[in-house]
Amino acid sequence: MLQLIGQTGVPVVNVTNACATGATAFREGWIAIKAGVGSEKMAKGMLVRKNTAGEAVPSEGLIGSGTMPAVFAQMGLEHARAYGTTLEQFAKVSVKNHHHSTLNPKAMYQKETPLDEVMGSEMISYPNTKLMCSVNVDGSAAAVLASEAAVKRLGLMARAVRVRASALASDPFSERNLVMPDVSTVTRYAAKTAYEMAGVGPEEIDLVELHDCFATAEIVHYENLGLCADGEGGVLLDSGATALGGRIPVNVSGGLLSKGHPLGATGIANIYEIVTHLRGEAGARQVPDARIGMTHVVGLGSACAVHILEKA
Repeated sequence: MLQLIGQTGVPVVNVTNACATGATAFREGWIAIKAGVGSEKMAKGMLVRKNTAGEAVPSEGLIGSGTMPAVFAQMGLEHARAYGTTLEQFAKVSVKNHHHSTLNPKAMYQKETPLDEVMGSEMISYPNTKLMCSVNVDGSAAAVLASEAAVKRLGLMARAVRVRASALASDPFSERNLVMPDVSTVTRYAAKTAYEMAGVGPEEIDLVELHDCFATAEIVHYENLGLCADGEGGVLLDSGATALGGRIPVNVSGGLLSKGHPLGATGIANIYEIVTHLRGEAGARQVPDARIGMTHVVGLGSACAVHILEKA
């Protein structure tokens, strides 16, 4: 792309952290400013391994269930075993996020999905039905970062948003756990680092955009991010606290389940959503009096990025 516009011979850095790519790139920019464009083409449908001829090669049944639907189905089943979380509670995540998407003109799907429709849709990997899986789409997002001195010099403080914390964690070494992937450990580590860096606790967060790649993941991440105690994710959802108008709205954009999941761009898209609310520019989906927001994204097998943003 740079060759086509004549911008050759300049430094190029490729940031590849799976679903956490955009959030990682954002953090690299933030670090650079503290110390003194990427693109990706996505397509709809399942991400599968391909051979040298470009043909899809199925892995199911050969070395176990390693596809993302299976991984996050295992996470949901383990949560259900440990805490009694039900299929209906997982399905309600999708109902909530699809409802939120009807208020977001940038969402891929802007339609209601009643509970019976979610639960009755094609089963992909129990307990996740088709309407409980994220939507792989093309999408783009960008962020402009500047030091506070530069923002003041340019007269942009009125709409400025401050980065209170930027935490990036990679998977710790452990023996592979086929029941509960280490998505939880890496998220908890990144969240703990972010809270300490920002000097705030989860009770001070006004809204969250988290990595709901599957409906099962959202409930588990409520707990990983400290929004509630372990085992209380389903109860938190049922209470309405994570819906627009609740105590801690989650994925008001519609989330990856309905807004769409362009992978590399997702981390910055989440940041865009939070910034829009902190500026009071979210329209019908605006979280009232939002001052502090959190974004969370996981690139499974490599990284988790958590950002805490504050209205300047």
